[in-house]
Amino acid sequence: MDRILEIVQQALATGYLTVEAENRLRLLLQTTKYGLDDLNAFMTLQQSAMAGLVKQESRELKYSQRLCASSSVDS
Repeated sequence: MDRILEIVQQALATGYLTVEAENRLRLLLQTTKYGLDDLNAFMTLQQSAMAGLVKQESRELKYSQRLCASSSVDS
């Protein structure tokens, strides 16, 4: 099974957090005993996302859905 650190390293390397990786992180955080290195990695990921260094696929999907909804209202 993945470790939080591994998922975070992948997201930081690519600058992108997929929905699948986000779901795996959520599951690991809920069901796994994790160490300080995993916790620090997760906090780094959160800071990177807030700074715009890592984009979240889930947020991009929500944004595009809002755009589609607003353009269909305008039509």
